[in-house]
Amino acid sequence: MEIDFVQFSVELNLRVLEAEELYRFYHSGDEEVKALRGVHLALGEGEMVALVGPSGSGKSTLLHCLAGLDEPDGGTVRVMDHVMSRRSEAEKLRLRSRYMGIMRQKDNLFAHLTVAENVALVQSLSKPNDAGMTEAIYARIGIAGRKSSLPSQLSGGERARAGLAVAMACQPSILLLDEPTGEVDAETETAILGLLTEYRRDGGAVIVATHNPAVARLATQTLSMKDGKIIDG
Repeated sequence: MEIDFVQFSVELNLRVLEAEELYRFYHSGDEEVKALRGVHLALGEGEMVALVGPSGSGKSTLLHCLAGLDEPDGGTVRVMDHVMSRRSEAEKLRLRSRYMGIMRQKDNLFAHLTVAENVALVQSLSKPNDAGMTEAIYARIGIAGRKSSLPSQLSGGERARAGLAVAMACQPSILLLDEPTGEVDAETETAILGLLTEYRRDGGAVIVATHNPAVARLATQTLSMKDGKIIDG
């Protein structure tokens, strides 16, 4: 079935995520790598921001800092008006579990757990979840028939769907996605694009790092990154 991804407007009445003057430096021997250099970003309810740019431009590092998985060397991240930066790991985990769903480029699933067990683990860190809602997530993402499978038993497209199921397991306010369509077939790509459209329509907010023009076209704003900086947007 062909899906028509019609752009729609959502009244942005709540800022859900904000980054101010983010810097992140890495050191390799005597060399300093400036992964982020003064990045500003704001995300509103119902908004989707696409981060585009070449590999190594800082997209993944930015997502990790926004999620509290990496600590910026300078600047501040706020999630639902709570400061994420320079908090304890327990406090950052609490904020992530309450507000965020995260899909990385790889390693979204624990290899020794089934899809259902991966989803249950994420849900155990958040508020109680309705079993019927969990089944609805499986059905919506198209992974219901594979929820008892281990990651090694899934195809590339199925692993991508399962990773998205884990990210959406707690009905988060914010999705942070790193190349969600990077290694999927056309059918799975269409399904993911449809899910993101519906998620935004329901008021969810998305930041997605992507090389895929089809994903970028869904965004309300596209930000190009190069050498750790946002160069337009």
